[in-house]
Amino acid sequence: MTGKAMMSHSGLGRSALLRQRAFKPVAVSTPRATSVVANAQPATSGVIDPLMVRAARGEKVERAPCWMMRQAGRYQKSYRDLAKKHPSFRERSETTELIVEISLQPWNSFKPDGVILFSDILTPLPGLGVNFDIDDNKGPIIETPIRSLEQVKQLHDMDFSKVDFVGRALTQLRSEVNNQAAVLGFIGSPWTLATYLIEGGSSSLYKTIKSMCYSAPELLDALLTKLADAMASYIKYQIRAGAQCVQIFDSWGGQLPPREWERWSGPYLKRIVDSVKAEYPAVPLTLYANGSGGLLERIASVGTDVVGVDWSVDMADARRRVGGNQSVQGNVDPAILFASEAAIEAAVRDCLRKGGGQRHILNLGHGVLVGTPEESVGHMFDLSKRLTYADVAQQ
Repeated sequence: MTGKAMMSHSGLGRSALLRQRAFKPVAVSTPRATSVVANAQPATSGVIDPLMVRAARGEKVERAPCWMMRQAGRYQKSYRDLAKKHPSFRERSETTELIVEISLQPWNSFKPDGVILFSDILTPLPGLGVNFDIDDNKGPIIETPIRSLEQVKQLHDMDFSKVDFVGRALTQLRSEVNNQAAVLGFIGSPWTLATYLIEGGSSSLYKTIKSMCYSAPELLDALLTKLADAMASYIKYQIRAGAQCVQIFDSWGGQLPPREWERWSGPYLKRIVDSVKAEYPAVPLTLYANGSGGLLERIASVGTDVVGVDWSVDMADARRRVGGNQSVQGNVDPAILFASEAAIEAAVRDCLRKGGGQRHILNLGHGVLVGTPEESVGHMFDLSKRLTYADVAQQ
């Protein structure tokens, strides 16, 4: 971003003051990171926030903004070509220049209303003292899975020098996008991160961590509390670097029965939201949980500005269950992007109509699938820009 420093607080209205608080230079421990991120400039009081930020807050807009989960990735030829030159995912997701280039690939192709940081939910773990690797076939691998309270006590507060590439990338993205779209950061939820830390990697059954809910609740509570505080700090770090919205992925929260989600996911998510909102009340937060059809009311109770909805729920039902005081995000079936343009348009129109006419961020109900035709992604984005709420209301 460019622009002059804002006026003193006494000369600002409430909304402008909140915008000022939402974008400060990051202070990190390495000289290189400090010199880059310090170039981040707060928006002036006259700047209009991007469409997605306004829709997330519930401000009246003429159309639903649109972005897609897994927006940057293997469905794009430009990403596949880059991955051949840089075959290590850790290199691609932990090198500032590559993060920025990959994050901007869909922006350059489709001009979505949100540009999300290319990263991974496990990226901040080294900042806590946890080493991991990512195998192309097996996925994430945790060197030493957590099994004891002593291991939890050895986790330290976030060391942002371990993720300074994230701060630099967000600042550069904010400058490149230049307020024409919202720059998104993201984190993994405490429960989701804990599944990797305890299971030692990806899982389909989650037997170890689910057993721990009953066999070692004190250990699990200590770990989840530690992760909640660390992720709250990580969100604030991303906001200071330039993130205008942040999405929380409770990716495996849907693996919990509702009663257990209320015990082992919801309270720690609320701890994060309360901490971030106390410092950055104007920065929209979104909570998304895959397989969350049975949890929507509970997810809404956490207090994020936006509730992400997966493709398995009818958007009209979701809108009714979430209520009118929060925005919803979603929830077009990703598989529809393999269909005809007419089928894509029918699905988008249906989603927009059922989204309620305001407080809706158009998205897929899950990430873009590998092999999705790029022209289909482009078609959905074109539709989102063309279809106003007035157009949809005339259906």
